[in-house]
Amino acid sequence: MSDAAPPAWERSVLERVALKAIEEQRRARQWGVLFKLLWFILAFLILSAWLGWIGRTDRDAVVAGGRHTALVDLEGIIAPEGKASAERMIKALDRAFQDPGTVGVVLRINSPGGSPVQAGQINDEMRRLRAKYPKIPLYVVVQDLCASGGYYVAAGADRIYVDKASLVGSIGVIMGSFGFTGAMEKLGIERRAYTAGENKDFLDPFAPENPAQREYAQKMLDEIHQQFIKVVRQGRGARLKESPEIFSGLVWSGEKSVELGLADGFGSLESVARDVIKAKKVVDFTPEDNVFETLSRRLGTSFGTAFGRAAAQSASAPLELR
Repeated sequence: MSDAAPPAWERSVLERVALKAIEEQRRARQWGVLFKLLWFILAFLILSAWLGWIGRTDRDAVVAGGRHTALVDLEGIIAPEGKASAERMIKALDRAFQDPGTVGVVLRINSPGGSPVQAGQINDEMRRLRAKYPKIPLYVVVQDLCASGGYYVAAGADRIYVDKASLVGSIGVIMGSFGFTGAMEKLGIERRAYTAGENKDFLDPFAPENPAQREYAQKMLDEIHQQFIKVVRQGRGARLKESPEIFSGLVWSGEKSVELGLADGFGSLESVARDVIKAKKVVDFTPEDNVFETLSRRLGTSFGTAFGRAAAQSASAPLELR
């Protein structure tokens, strides 16, 4: 066995292989550190979103310098899980009124309506805030649409301003459903529902219409309609020029709504802030979702819907102001 040193070329190859292995180990350690850092950043972002540090403006901390008009946007369908929920709108309005620089509040509405409960809660809070802060006026500015539940909310303001082409009104209540009995017969489908309580299958779309249940539903709709009418009359007072059609569910142009006393005049956010409130500077108090809030609400809604479908034994449709 020879003790002679390996040839120079073999030594060179071995050195290159060793250096390559060391370099690969170094790269693996660097990638490991990088991935750990990325996971740390991701965890920090999730925690920050959970605590509300990022992804939205903390309106509780807003103290705008000088006199300003406070803006709150109500946009979309008024519903518990939506952007225009009573919880979100009430919080925003409270912050707007509490800000020491606020000299007037504008609730800008672009909504087709929605839940009468949610709309009623917002309207109640608007009237409460007007009584608590009598020196701060609350105005509604209508964009494209202020119908049904949207107008239910608007009636709680001191004044309502519209565009000539805005759509305003639709003072009515609706409960929609379907009837599938004919289709089921053609398809040979048999409905099987077992209930305790003769009206537990109230307005079941898979069963023939029950005249007694229909009559009861109409009475309930009429009752809520009268609640809506009462709110409009309280809010508009002598300005409202009542007619047989005013509470029929019709929608009116902004120009016609001023004639009927459903609105007070024409104006935009800018013109109301500048010419009516006399505070051109506008500070937006509309709540902004962070990513975690949006995800949580959607997951909560999905779980709630799934549970409701599994537990519900009645197929009656939700009640809406629209």
